Amino acid sequence: MSNQNNDMFSSKVLGHPSGLFVLFFTEMWERFSYYGMRALLVLFLVSAVGLGGWDWAPKNALALYGTYTAMVYLTPILGGYLADKFLGYRKAVIIGAVVMTAGHGAMAIETHDIFLYIGIALLIIGNGFFKPNMTSIISHMYKDTPEKKDGAFTIFYMGVNAGAFLGIMLCGYLGETLGWSYGFGLAGIFMFFGMLQFYFARNIFGDIGTKPDKSEIEEKPKLEFEGDRLNPFTVLDRVLIAVSVIIGLIWIINDPVSTIGGTNILEVGGVDISGYFIIVGVVCFLTLLTLRIIRYPRITRDRMIAIVLFALFTVIFWASFEQAGGSMTLFAKDFTGRVLKGGMATAFNVADIIITVVPIAIITWVLYKLFKQTYKKYLLSNIFLGFSFLVIWGIIAWKINRNLNSSAYVVNYSVASYEKVGDDGKKETVQFLITENSKLSGGEASADNKDVLEGVTVVEGKKTIEDVSVTKMQTTIIQPEKMKVGSDITLIDIDKGMENFKTVTKLKRKRLKAAERVVASVDRVKGKEVEIPASWFGILNSLFIIMFAPLFSKWWESKYNPSGASKYGIGLILLGIGFAALAYGSMGIDKESSSASVSIIWLVVAYLFHTLGELCLSPVALSYISKLVPGRMIALMFGIWYVAVAIGNKTAGTMGGMIEPIQEEQGLTFFFMIFTLVPIGLGVVAIILNPLFKKLMHGVK
Repeated sequence: MSNQNNDMFSSKVLGHPSGLFVLFFTEMWERFSYYGMRALLVLFLVSAVGLGGWDWAPKNALALYGTYTAMVYLTPILGGYLADKFLGYRKAVIIGAVVMTAGHGAMAIETHDIFLYIGIALLIIGNGFFKPNMTSIISHMYKDTPEKKDGAFTIFYMGVNAGAFLGIMLCGYLGETLGWSYGFGLAGIFMFFGMLQFYFARNIFGDIGTKPDKSEIEEKPKLEFEGDRLNPFTVLDRVLIAVSVIIGLIWIINDPVSTIGGTNILEVGGVDISGYFIIVGVVCFLTLLTLRIIRYPRITRDRMIAIVLFALFTVIFWASFEQAGGSMTLFAKDFTGRVLKGGMATAFNVADIIITVVPIAIITWVLYKLFKQTYKKYLLSNIFLGFSFLVIWGIIAWKINRNLNSSAYVVNYSVASYEKVGDDGKKETVQFLITENSKLSGGEASADNKDVLEGVTVVEGKKTIEDVSVTKMQTTIIQPEKMKVGSDITLIDIDKGMENFKTVTKLKRKRLKAAERVVASVDRVKGKEVEIPASWFGILNSLFIIMFAPLFSKWWESKYNPSGASKYGIGLILLGIGFAALAYGSMGIDKESSSASVSIIWLVVAYLFHTLGELCLSPVALSYISKLVPGRMIALMFGIWYVAVAIGNKTAGTMGGMIEPIQEEQGLTFFFMIFTLVPIGLGVVAIILNPLFKKLMHGVK
């Protein structure tokens, strides 16, 4: 063991060097910020203007979401290269963290729409510098102790899931309850804390990552097996790489630009050629792979073919799995019964407290262990880390108190209706809400119903409507603040269906036109109820990973460990079963419905099976790359893998954007059945092809 690593292992936390836990907390805050923002992005874009959103159609929102999630898997290829060649890992991590902090800050600014796009661009760039280099530092830390590397990465990925769990829960909660800028801003604050903690403890890593190690870059690899023979890139290879990259980037960026802005750079003579354009890019990319693979000896060639086949399955898996941040979030928002009453509300509050407090308590204990080992040498780093946890505990306490004190109120609002003759000569009834733009005069109480006024004259702006019937209606809203019975409040009609309303704060009230501000008053206190935020369901993935990852790890170590192809097949089938639960739960939703109250159990079941599928497939993929490809091709094949994941994420956004038209024509069950049948079908194919994969892998298990 080198002296540097010997010194590093002299300061230990849970049997590992303290530096690992500096990376643990840095990565945790980065994942906190990424998943916190990801949980809010689509909800913010489709939310009504009066609730601080942009009121986009799902197709537009998911076009932007898909491009964002695809790009965050592409930029690490460039970021890793720059760190290896020029910057060093540490500097790249710090640059990435600073740029991402600026990105989250820009997204929290509400003065102009441009700041959202600037923020997303900065997040994509910053992620490219940050993401690949954290794991590179760990690899170098354990270079002389490879037997400890698996345990180190297990701890590191627990930090990833802890950050995702807390980010979705807290950023999502603040964004949906206080305002979107609070959620985006909180993500930026903790990215900033993570950067400061890493920066002031950077010397704990010795010389690792300070600058590129030229000796490692220039050293010729030992030719351990036939596949390690040199296979330099030809001029044609480089041309195909350039063409594939340019076409791919143009297509990914053009999708939201054309969908949202109406400017299609891939339109020629009024014809959209984007489909043909990306096909050319795919053909170039496949040609590149083919030309490189056939130049290797048979065994290496077969193994690389296996990797490419695995990559194709990976595209489908992530195209389906990443519906979590898109169509599944919209399903939670619009079609899930998130309002719980009585005993169910109490049970949820208790469960929410437990799953919030227990993980953060365990992580705080780890923080204490790190503090004892490092506070003398890295005091500033520990101060910032400790302060960040004080903030987290404060937000958690506020959230718990707010939920426990929330009450349901019955409020009154009015709906006007009158008859007019339509274009077809038939009478039709027109209904509209009484808003601050409505001026009422005259009218008499109905003889049949005291809540109805008949013969009312309503002035709506410059339009006068006579002989109008005005009916008092009631709805239930949940508020953490106490409201007086009889007090006047302002509501907003969320989905323009005159059924679903939310209260509007004084700040957001100014953004609404008078015709959008629904006049209402508090009728009575109904009792204790709780509304689960739509983003809350996203925490289930991280929670289930923490619960089931140890069991799957034991399975993989047992004599019943399935082959790689079987794991892929099982993972895809489990993913499909999760969507089958959503398809079944959606059966009672009408095509014309813009909202419903499906039981939350179907989303919970879906996330459970999706997570089990992820545990089968995701860790296996990266492991097989390192086992199957020759040393000189590992970097390229990891790059290809990230490309496959990026394609899957972009496809997820594109397919998720079809939820609205498919629902209107075939229904939501049909939409989710697509994601049921395709993964299950491919999973069966993967299992059937298991003998072929074994043959291609030539003994690698």
